[in-house]
Formats: sequence, C-alpha cells, structure tokens
Amino acid sequence: MSKAISQVPYTENEPVKAYEPGSADVKNLIAMYRKLWNQKAEIPMIIGGKAITTSEKVRLQSPQDHQHDFGFYYKGDMSHVDAAIEAALAAKPQWNALGWEQRAAIFLKAADLLAGPYRDKINAATMIGQGKNVHQAEIDSACEFIDFLRFNVKFMTEMYAEQPVSDSGVWNRVEYRPLEGFCFAVTPFNFTAISGNLPSCMAMMGNVVVWKPSDKQIFAANVIMEVFKEAGLPEGVINMIFTDGKETAEKVLAHPDFAALHFTGSTKVFQGMWKMIGDNIHNYRSYPRIVGETGGKDFVMVHPSAHAEAVATALVRGAFEYQGQKCSAASRAYIPQSLWNEVRSIMENQLKTVKIGTPEDPSNYINAVIDKNSFEKSKGYIERAKASDDAEVIIGGKCDDSKGWFVEPTVILTTQPKYESMVEEIFGPVLTVYVYQDNDWKETLKLVDETSPYSLTGSVFAQCRYAIDEAYKALENASGNFYINDKPTGAVVGQQPFGGSRASGTNDKAGSKMNLLRWVSVRSVKETFNPPKDYRYPFLG
Repeated sequence: MSKAISQVPYTENEPVKAYEPGSADVKNLIAMYRKLWNQKAEIPMIIGGKAITTSEKVRLQSPQDHQHDFGFYYKGDMSHVDAAIEAALAAKPQWNALGWEQRAAIFLKAADLLAGPYRDKINAATMIGQGKNVHQAEIDSACEFIDFLRFNVKFMTEMYAEQPVSDSGVWNRVEYRPLEGFCFAVTPFNFTAISGNLPSCMAMMGNVVVWKPSDKQIFAANVIMEVFKEAGLPEGVINMIFTDGKETAEKVLAHPDFAALHFTGSTKVFQGMWKMIGDNIHNYRSYPRIVGETGGKDFVMVHPSAHAEAVATALVRGAFEYQGQKCSAASRAYIPQSLWNEVRSIMENQLKTVKIGTPEDPSNYINAVIDKNSFEKSKGYIERAKASDDAEVIIGGKCDDSKGWFVEPTVILTTQPKYESMVEEIFGPVLTVYVYQDNDWKETLKLVDETSPYSLTGSVFAQCRYAIDEAYKALENASGNFYINDKPTGAVVGQQPFGGSRASGTNDKAGSKMNLLRWVSVRSVKETFNPPKDYRYPFLG
C-alpha cells in the first residue's frame, strides 16, 4: 500500500453572502424557504445509517407561525438509545482503523456540499425551524458550520504533526488515539453550526457518536445528516436520536463504554449531567471527557471616553440580533451618565427603523423567539419591569403571540445594579441598562465582575487606552471572550476561539485545536535503536 504525508487544502473562512435585495442569491434562498415551508417533512432518527420511524409522531412547529404544520419527526424511546449505542460501538473498529486522510476527506467534502448545493437548504431549514433571518442563517448554518469542518481538519493535522524531540539513538513519537468507547453529543436549538460541530469534531478524531439534537432544531439537523451521508460518512459513526432528554442522559451516562460528553445548553442541565457522571464514575472503563458551554449574562461596559454611536450600534446588534437568543448576546450594559442621553437617543432612532416579522421577508431584522416558553419568559421580565419601582421599560416592551412568538426589542432601565434582569439569563430580546456616575468607573468594573455567575462574553468601549487596559485586567475572569470596542457576539472559527468559564462552561474553546485535544487519548512511543546489553552504568566502574 502506498504511503504519503498528506497536506490538506489551504484553509480560510467561508465568505458571507450579502443577500442584497433583488439578488439571485436571495431569490434562490427564499424560493427554497417557500418550498420547504409548503412540504410536509417526515424526519426519522438515523441509527446505524438506517432511517428509524416509530408510532409516535411529533409536529414540527415554526416559531413565526405556530399554527402552520410543515411536517413531523418520529420520537424514539430508550430502546433506540440502546440501538444507537450498539450501532456506534459496532462501527468503531473499522472507523478507528481508517486513515486520518480518509476521515479528513469526508468532512472537507461535507464543507463543500454545504458551501454549494446544500447551502440554500440548510439556511432555509434554519430560518423555518429556528426563526433566523437571512443573514443570521447565513453566518450560522452555512459559514460557521463550513468553517468548523474545514478548520477542524486543519487543526487535526497540526495536532498530529506535534511530536516530541528525540535523543541520540532514540525515536520518540506520540499517537493521538480516539477515546475508548462512544461519545455523546447534546446540542442546542440556537446554532445549526454548533449542532453540526459537536458530533462531527469528535467523529473527525476517530470517535463514534450518539447525537441528541434539540427538538427545536431537528429540521436543520436532518439536513446535516443528509450532508454527512452524501459526504461518505460510514454508517454508525454518528447516530441521531430524538428521545426524552432526562431518560436519555440517565441511560447513556450509566453505560460502561461512555467515553465523552460534548454539550451546549443550560447550566442546570449540564450540572445535572456532570453529577450523573460523577455518580457513575466507578462503572466506566476510563475517566470520561466532559466539555460544556452553558450560557451567559454578557456585558457591555462603557467608559466616558467611548463613542456614543458605536456603543448604541453595538447594543442594537449585540442584544437583538436573533432575538437575543445567542449565548453571547449583550444582556446588561453599564453606561456613564455623561453618555447615556446620547446613547439612548441613537438606540431609540435605530430601533424605530427595525422591522419585525417572518424570515420569508429578508427585510425583517427581528423574528420570533423559539417557542411559547421563551415568549412567556421574556414577557414576564418585561411585565415585572413595568411594575417595578427599580426599573422601567424605556424602549419596546410589546409582545404578540397571536400567530408567532414575537417579542419587540426591549430596553429596561434600572436604578438597581443587581435588579433581576441584570443578573439572570433571559435568552430573549431584552437588554437592561444601568447608568453609573462617571467617577464611579472603578467601582462599576468591580460590579460587572461580581454581578453574574456567568463568564462567557463581554466587551468594553473606550477611546482611552488606560481605561481599556484597566478594564482588560479588572475583567480578566469575567468572560472567556473579551471584545474591545465591539459587540460581544460574532466569534469566528479560526479567529476567536469560543467558550467561557464559571457558570458558562469548561472553556474548551470551540473553533480551535484546544477543543479537539479533548477527543483524543495520547500514547507516547519510545523506540531505542541499539539497546544496552549490560545492566552496569558507568558510575559502577
């Protein structure tokens, strides 16, 4: 068999399409949207490469029109979890034995399929199922997912190339083995790219995976599996199940061959799963790898030297793009008294021009929140602020669930820096502002650091470099991704590795080599070319 040290294609970020009004790109995308909207999708689980149906059908519901029926998925039970684990373990020996170049080729092909023939389909599915507008779908389900696939191949090859030094007469090397057993991926509704990356990056490193996507993301998850199949991913390497979350976790995390958890979701659920793993630690063949990204209460800290227009624009984008349903969304802002009136005025003027409605109309900036629970949660914070002595709703505040789950972009102004909406994660289009006295800059930095248990993203706005440096140091542990004069959202694969600590997760940085290292087990190999023939060292004489 011939051998070669292969070099993968040059890697760069996928260009973001503009979808300008009237362009062929936007016409083609909206045509695909309408086609999928009017079809009646039937989505099976995929176990061992087979489409699995059941007697229980669950309606697929779009957040922008909860009365519209565009299909259903087949819900599974614990027998399907067992089948998925068995299929993964059965696929493991052959997948482990496959050369890394062959694995790389599968996922590079998947990236090219997403960039080309599947681009409209995965974007439209994300728009329909997850309520994203044209731009938000493009930067997520197309570009970021493509970037994950391509850059992970690049990171994998760089990792394999990292080798120890060797002394005279010795050859030292390391092998990056897949983990023993199977891996478990649990993915959220809000990013198709995350849903594709969590199972695929583990599989890329030679692992086999049981994948449970969010039931709100199943429409686009099905497209992901279509792409992987067409790219040549062998049967059983990634198995997609639609089962009860708690029961699935209990079964998977009790299995002796459980090797790793890759999770994005709520802090409470992640902590519960971590406890299950701890309770079962004596049952496992090896210590499981645990990686999780769990949410945030992301801040924008503004210095008196900042430019008001830049601050206002960052807040309108950072807080309200995708209805505030990004774990990195700006949710609390600290603005000096000297800038507040100007920032408020600019925000009000910008938000007056914002359109709200269905993603089918590309001119809509705001769409519906994901479901009724999210709608009621956001509405609750808004209603309580209206009735509070410590807060007031100064922009927006309207909610309408007559057709879809629509919440108007809302700004709450509070005089209490630890008011509930300054502390608690909302995951909706609600921004809370606290106005501080200019000379309280240092005290407010401390407040930012201590107010929230989360530490995901945050930003500082200032023109004064001393102020930037002061915030940089004071907020060292307040966010895993820190932005200077920019909104706290929009991390790009290969440019800003993403993840946070404290209650926000394990900070293993998706979109970087650091994350891939979690899915391998390293074996050190030392080969001596001329081994000694006598036990006596020189010091023995």
